[in-house]
Amino acid sequence: MTIPAQTSGTTLTKDAAPGETLLKVTGLQKHFPIKKGLLQRQVGAVRAVDGIDFEVRAGETLGVVGESGCGKSTMGRLITRLLEPTAGKVEFQGKDITHLGVGGMRPLRRDVQMIFQDPYSSLNPRHTIGTIVSAPFKLQGVQPEGGVKKEVQRLLSVVGLNPEHYNRYPHEFSGGQRQRIGIARALALNPKLVVADEPVSALDVSIQAQVVNLLDDLQQELGLTYVIIAHDLSVVRHVSDRIAVMYLGKIMELADRDLLYKSPMHPYTKALMSAVPIPDPARRGAKSERILLKGDVPSPIAPPSGCRFHTRCWKATQICTTTEPPLKELRPGQQVACHHPENFEDQAPQDVVLLTAAKEAAELVSEDALAESAATSAAVAAEVEATEAAATETSKTAETSKTAETSKTAETSKTAEASKTETSKTETSKTEASKTEASETAEATEAAATEESETAEAAETEAAETEAAETEAAETEAAAEEPPAKEK
Repeated sequence: MTIPAQTSGTTLTKDAAPGETLLKVTGLQKHFPIKKGLLQRQVGAVRAVDGIDFEVRAGETLGVVGESGCGKSTMGRLITRLLEPTAGKVEFQGKDITHLGVGGMRPLRRDVQMIFQDPYSSLNPRHTIGTIVSAPFKLQGVQPEGGVKKEVQRLLSVVGLNPEHYNRYPHEFSGGQRQRIGIARALALNPKLVVADEPVSALDVSIQAQVVNLLDDLQQELGLTYVIIAHDLSVVRHVSDRIAVMYLGKIMELADRDLLYKSPMHPYTKALMSAVPIPDPARRGAKSERILLKGDVPSPIAPPSGCRFHTRCWKATQICTTTEPPLKELRPGQQVACHHPENFEDQAPQDVVLLTAAKEAAELVSEDALAESAATSAAVAAEVEATEAAATETSKTAETSKTAETSKTAETSKTAEASKTETSKTETSKTEASKTEASETAEATEAAATEESETAEAAETEAAETEAAETEAAETEAAAEEPPAKEK
């Protein structure tokens, strides 16, 4: 990779040594007014950025992450002075640039450049690539060694494009190539600070890797300082030295990369980190420990009082609704704005009662995460104990109910068995009585048949005797009527 030639001309400030503070922001605010009516009176304001403090050291990369609408892009435009701050202070290499006019900022444009989010709308479709990349030289009145065209072609080669693309138009390039053109334009004057507003969000994964690696290589060779705004936590982890977590216009946590990913202190940071997928095939099918947040982000027009995150936090107590926690360093290299931080001792141990919203939010948090939170929060510990006690009581009640049900079932079974036995005995008794009755009936029938047989025999005997008597009488009568025989 070829380093672009140094441009001629004077600079506003001397180069900061690595590790020295290059940019310092104190209490920075930006409120966009809401106007209504015929007279356009202000009736409210969108608190896009509402009091943030941080520093950027020379040669480092500060990553800024957060949900959509938390004020990341607005913060980037404020520190590059593309927007006028409502309040606060911005210092670049010790010089206050908060309210510099156009003329005062023009020399600083050489040292502070920005890579915009959308590579399609940030390039003028009517201009060639040569015209777009050479615009900073013309605006600053700088004549590089070897001429503007040669320097532009060198810049194109630095960002991985063909120098022959000098006369082409933006519509002839892909999204990744357009982003590279934007990077070449930002590097034209060899700036000290580059603010990259989601430089890879509109690109596919393979092009993302190319652009991220390009930014890393340019930083190493040119000694650049980056403020990278992004949604992708994996990309931020890859390129950043320190990371700031924003929520609803505030910085919730600011820490070194390794500390933030290893032991996040703010509950919101912990929820964000739980959403990062782990590329481990061995974990396929394993139970997810992702922390789901309750509800949506509140409106920046009327943000919650106290801690901005208390409406969705599972550790929120009464103090979180009334007192805004300051961003302070609880551990070397790690600042957090929380009354009940994670992985650190409780800053408000006197509050031991969770808010109703916190109890509802805790229902979406895994048991392991709640156990970790209970170790550093008396309120969460009390809630976990109460939940466990309720669960134990419920279990005992269920067990008692089950025992009573079992006893009742056994008693019912015994009653049914006894009833069945009694019924069986009754049936047996009825059967025996029926058999006895049938036997008696059969005996009576047999006796009647015997009697009838005897009667029939007697009748036959009497009839025979009568017939014999009649026969004898007839023979006697016949003998009487026959004449006596004559004697010889």
